[in-house]
Amino acid sequence: MLRPIRISAPGAKPVSLLEAKGAAKVDFGDDDALIEGMIDAAISHLDGWSGVLGRCLINQDWRLSHCDWPSYRFIRLPFPDVSAVTVKYFDEDNAEQTVSSSLVTRFEDERGTVIRFSDDFAFPSVFDDRGDGVQVEFTAGYGAAATDVPRAIRTAILLMVAHWYNNREASTEGQRSEIPFGASALIAPFRRVGV
Repeated sequence: MLRPIRISAPGAKPVSLLEAKGAAKVDFGDDDALIEGMIDAAISHLDGWSGVLGRCLINQDWRLSHCDWPSYRFIRLPFPDVSAVTVKYFDEDNAEQTVSSSLVTRFEDERGTVIRFSDDFAFPSVFDDRGDGVQVEFTAGYGAAATDVPRAIRTAILLMVAHWYNNREASTEGQRSEIPFGASALIAPFRRVGV
């Protein structure tokens, strides 16, 4: 299995510039670009493959590649909350083929999302010279809108942005500039253990 690749970014952000400015108590436009950057940094810290939550916030499309078919008819996806899955492969002639959705079942367990191939599906041969002979494309996230993201996560993002905005100087003894404790407590129930 290769590292998953995001093929389509989310169409929205979990919080708006207006919400972040309100949290930071900013009522002017001079620092809008700075605050947008902080929103993006907070989302990056939490979201996707490298995010500390181990999950996607707003729906986004990913591709997971394997060199061949799984040995146990299952493929574990790297994220929970998967709403759509398409399995493709490159046949012996290196032509892309799509597995019928009737032959693939998606389910959630305590570790996230798993897809299972039907017993009726005979794994076809895959082109030998590809490291990505079998590809799973999927959509993961709480939903397409900001309001689909749990309020606790959205509040944590706002706390992070407000904290970073109001504490931009270098850290000194007794002053913390990383993630505020309140934000850490809010996101804790949503963290996933890596698979």
